[in-house]
Amino acid sequence: MARVKIYSTGTCPLCDRAKKLLTKWKIPYEEVRVDRDRDGLREMSEITQGARSVPQIVIDGKWIGSFTELTELHMETGLDDLVEE
Repeated sequence: MARVKIYSTGTCPLCDRAKKLLTKWKIPYEEVRVDRDRDGLREMSEITQGARSVPQIVIDGKWIGSFTELTELHMETGLDDLVEE
């Protein structure tokens, strides 16, 4: 099971950028398309305390935020332990 979950839509350029970066960094992730998955949208809303924008990123069940927070966490080496060997 992926330790990273990204809530996204099919028309979100920042979602695409976040997924490309995770792939580049060799970090596996699970994508939940909230534009197609009503249960996924409900789950995202609960985890993020009502966030309505995407992408929303969760690591090990903890909400970290959006694209900006993902890149900041990477710059602070906070994603190093998620990289596939």
